[in-house]
Amino acid sequence: MKTAARMPLSHRQDDRANRSALVRSPRMAVLRSKAGDQQRVKLDRLIDYAKGYKRALVLTHDNPDPDSIASAVALAHILEQMAGVEAVVAYGGIVGRAENRALVRVLKLPVVPIARVVFEDHDLICMVDTQPEQGNHSLPARHFPDVVIDHHPERPETRLAPIADVGSEIGATSTVVVEYFRVSGLEMPAHIATALYYGIKADTRDLGRQTTPTDVDAYLWLFPMVDKEALAEIEHPRLPIEYFRLYHTAIERALVYEHAVVCDLGEIYVPDMVAEVAERFLFLEDVKWSLAFGEYEGQLYFSLRTSDRRMNAGRLIRDVIEDKGGSAGGHGSMAGARVPLRGLAPAARTRLEQDLVQRFLKEFGVKARKGKRMV
Repeated sequence: MKTAARMPLSHRQDDRANRSALVRSPRMAVLRSKAGDQQRVKLDRLIDYAKGYKRALVLTHDNPDPDSIASAVALAHILEQMAGVEAVVAYGGIVGRAENRALVRVLKLPVVPIARVVFEDHDLICMVDTQPEQGNHSLPARHFPDVVIDHHPERPETRLAPIADVGSEIGATSTVVVEYFRVSGLEMPAHIATALYYGIKADTRDLGRQTTPTDVDAYLWLFPMVDKEALAEIEHPRLPIEYFRLYHTAIERALVYEHAVVCDLGEIYVPDMVAEVAERFLFLEDVKWSLAFGEYEGQLYFSLRTSDRRMNAGRLIRDVIEDKGGSAGGHGSMAGARVPLRGLAPAARTRLEQDLVQRFLKEFGVKARKGKRMV
């Protein structure tokens, strides 16, 4: 059998269409009718499909968080052990936060920057914790994923992937992959158990946000296998001085508008600090919305958090950002986005930021024209 990488593109698309029809029709009916066998059926479909390939690329979203890193490494392990497919895990951007760097370093997780990947060397492409339309990944436009696994709401293009497990109410993609492990019969290595445990812990904020019984069950199942010393080292890493400088800037610049706090961080040393600041400011008394944004390497990164269970942060941020040519994603209580800035003059950048902030405030239901400084 020819590998997909060596086929002409038109033949490869036809091959994928045929495979998609094969794996989606009769077995999907089984999936719906026998809920208790759901994960076994999903895993069987994945492994049956993967056995037709030789070398997999498992791609996280850019500037990956613990959930994306852990679920990608775990999926690569499953593919190697059950389908006999060599797998490489890669990420775009950087692993920025101290905790995330510690996760990779302490557990010696085999992840590589996307710059070291030759896409033509891989005939099976998997996307984890993101989706084709999401815009927060580094998969070139000439490629399309064979496998998409993500806990975020399904995007239309994802339906074109032969294997897709997306759009559940589950709080972390790590939980989805844990469910695969539990029905696989594979032994769970300690470093993967620790990574998946921390992935669930981080994405659900210690099971306190967007959490389902399935997340709790996976969390408890993993706990006895976790390397507790490694986990402590990951959760409490040494922090660079830039971290404290950024928080100093955040507290000085944050503006409170009634029940919302907005923080322009200016230039940031790592993009995922935007999410950390937004998360932290949501703890401010009487605040229901927290928005932080900052510039990194020609991109304006946004992070949005809400404690209002009636609202959907992911839908709101897409409505605001995609109108301005950016990409966005998320779900109920948390979301992120980025907008390209290259080519914009300083005055145009300022206007763009002001327009976006005003649009967000309108969506938050804020009537105040001026915000109050925290200090």
